[in-house]
Amino acid sequence: MFTEQVQLPREERREQTDGRILEAAAVRFAADGYRAATIRAIAAQAGVSVGRVMAVGDKETLLAAVYDRRIAAVHRSRADRPSDPDQSAPQRISELVAPFVELFADDQALARDYAAVLARGTVDSEIFGDLARTLLGEFEQVLAQAGAPDPAAGARALYFGYLGLLLSAAGVGGDLAQVQPQLAEITTTLLRKD
Repeated sequence: MFTEQVQLPREERREQTDGRILEAAAVRFAADGYRAATIRAIAAQAGVSVGRVMAVGDKETLLAAVYDRRIAAVHRSRADRPSDPDQSAPQRISELVAPFVELFADDQALARDYAAVLARGTVDSEIFGDLARTLLGEFEQVLAQAGAPDPAAGARALYFGYLGLLLSAAGVGGDLAQVQPQLAEITTTLLRKD
């Protein structure tokens, strides 16, 4: 009997293996903690060689990629969340960032390690790319609807305020529950007409 093995294209196999490695890294980081997790343990979890894991990246790169995947998943899920048009602008801004704050609060120790990796600037993260542009656009839309004098500048101030609050709370083990109220205060200040 003739059996034909269907082989996936090389690029697709590589992407699947990279995905397995990132899933294994997420498991090891959650189970062992970032500092105790080893490339060897990640390789064993993924069923690949240490060299194959290193082809994807070192621990810092893996952690940033794990968080990028999580942040992207949260971002996609937010599209399904209906917005309440009766909410105030500060409430709407708070709702926009709530899923991201929850993500960081879920494992604050790992979020602290992620913030430290970002602060060192040794890896690129999507948090500063497409997702940033989306949040900036959403912030600008809320501010424009609320009558802000310069919605684009206000959106930038909110975004960088949000990043600063989120990463500093995660980075020093601060109170992530304060991120949303503080961002609401910034929004209120931006909308104040003196």
